[in-house]
Amino acid sequence: MSSRRISTVAASAVAVLALAGCSLHQSAVPGPDPESTAAESPSEASSPVEQARQRLAELRVEAEDDPPGYDRSLFPHWTSGVRDGCDTRQVVLLSDGEDVEVDEECDPVSGSWYSPYDGETFTDSSDLDIDHMVPLNEGWRSGAHAWTTAERERFANDLDSSQLWAVSASSNRSKGDSDPSDWMPPLESSHCDYVVSWIEVKHVWDLTVDPEEETALREVLSGC
Repeated sequence: MSSRRISTVAASAVAVLALAGCSLHQSAVPGPDPESTAAESPSEASSPVEQARQRLAELRVEAEDDPPGYDRSLFPHWTSGVRDGCDTRQVVLLSDGEDVEVDEECDPVSGSWYSPYDGETFTDSSDLDIDHMVPLNEGWRSGAHAWTTAERERFANDLDSSQLWAVSASSNRSKGDSDPSDWMPPLESSHCDYVVSWIEVKHVWDLTVDPEEETALREVLSGC
């Protein structure tokens, strides 16, 4: 699975070009340093799937808790000015799109976006939602209820992991706040990427998994 996240430095540089009226090509974003990658031994450079298996084994498995009081407002999201005057949603649209051009407000005015959940391509950014890989309510049930509002804001605007995806609005709304035991993307070829990213986010944020969720994740990984 190729990396779909861009570094903070690369994203800033891309956003500057876009704001200047240039087109954004994901292929222009630098990838891993070939020399540093080649220098890694096999034990140091395990595949994303193998890393996901290791991370899943490290997650705490607990019966799902659903403390009262959840509200999306407890997770402030689409923070403004996170990179070069763009808000979080705009940054994701820039990083996940092809040939994206933006106006002076950083709103996309042209470009195309491939939705990995269902394989559809869109040319109007209003047809897209920014999906939280681990939904906010799922995060709440998995441990975020005990966080501060500032911590929940960082989670809801996390541009450093694979938490945020530009996807079709229909697939995002079909998913809702479901975990992989209840919902997987309609496009079966995306399932491995999906669970690898789900596990990464849960691992980065030290969130729990419930038994049914863990079973579903293991079953998908077994076929990757």
